[in-house]
Amino acid sequence: MTNYFHRQIQLWGEERQHSLQSKKIAIIGSGGLGSSLAFALGASGIGEIHIVDFDTVSLHNIHRQIAFALGDEGKFKSQVCASVIEGRCPYVKAVAHIGSFDEFSQKNIDVDLIIDATDNLATRGEINTYAQLKNVLWIYGSVEAFHGQVCFFEEASFTELFKISAKTPAGIAAPIVMHIASLQANLALRYLLGLSVQKDKLYYLFFNDEGELVTQKFALPKSSS
Repeated sequence: MTNYFHRQIQLWGEERQHSLQSKKIAIIGSGGLGSSLAFALGASGIGEIHIVDFDTVSLHNIHRQIAFALGDEGKFKSQVCASVIEGRCPYVKAVAHIGSFDEFSQKNIDVDLIIDATDNLATRGEINTYAQLKNVLWIYGSVEAFHGQVCFFEEASFTELFKISAKTPAGIAAPIVMHIASLQANLALRYLLGLSVQKDKLYYLFFNDEGELVTQKFALPKSSS
């Protein structure tokens, strides 16, 4: 293990690295964000990662959903992602759940953190409700076109701040997907390692017409419930 995680151990030490082995997380969705999260977190040393998705791989997914390759069409995304995770790191148990988040939540699997990698507001609302019920924190992430949003939810409520609708996302550029997933993964690792993390702050990142990356930050109010 020491050789495998040598560069991470240089960063935060053996004790913190070993502590990740006792952590369990759930990644909800294994498309664009979920694929990138699988790569970023799947080889980090987290002991158990649950991957939740009902969908199968389509050809048009592959350009931005980096866990998949040509030939994966028709396979369940969660199973491919779990295989990729375990293939990259011998110290992680990856569990694929084929189904919706609602079906996963009924299994009552205790995790230390939930990471949103979905593409619809309704499921994020369900994650928010479940997280509040189970007293577990979660990290929201969304992408569209050349911009994205991230928030580490603790005392704020997604359903009180966002209007839940059936809005269909516009086109998506592949690099912004990896950029947002990277931010989510960094927040997740810092939290699981016991390092300081800014919570209940919405990060909005976008590229302007000149191609400059702009980051805006908004402090979110505590939930009224």
